[in-house]
Amino acid sequence: MATKKAAKKKSSSSKRSSSRGTSSRSSRGSAKKSTRSNSAKKSTRSSSAKKSTRVSSAKKSGSKKSSSRKYSPSAGKDVQREMHAMKRGKLKSGRSGKKVTNPKQAIAIGLSEARREGKKVPAKKK
Repeated sequence: MATKKAAKKKSSSSKRSSSRGTSSRSSRGSAKKSTRSNSAKKSTRSSSAKKSTRVSSAKKSGSKKSSSRKYSPSAGKDVQREMHAMKRGKLKSGRSGKKVTNPKQAIAIGLSEARREGKKVPAKKK
């Protein structure tokens, strides 16, 4: 009988501690809720600030000249053809005739051919 009473006391004390845990959890939850609402307020403030910067940056870019293509579409086709040849293993470099395996080199070959044909391609970097 004594063991049953002791077990009841332990279970009732554990219930109390668990109820305390839930009350502390609920108070923590309310604290989290208040921080969430504060963060929601902050996010609306920052988004409105971002909107104003976006508008000002749009105004700045509107005063500049409209950008045109740096490379002509036909120059892109030349590069695409050379990349295909490289991937198939058919692309050879200049005088030596070695096989090209580097994609950057294939692009350079395509652009140089486009320059030779007079297509719109920026000058080489020096």
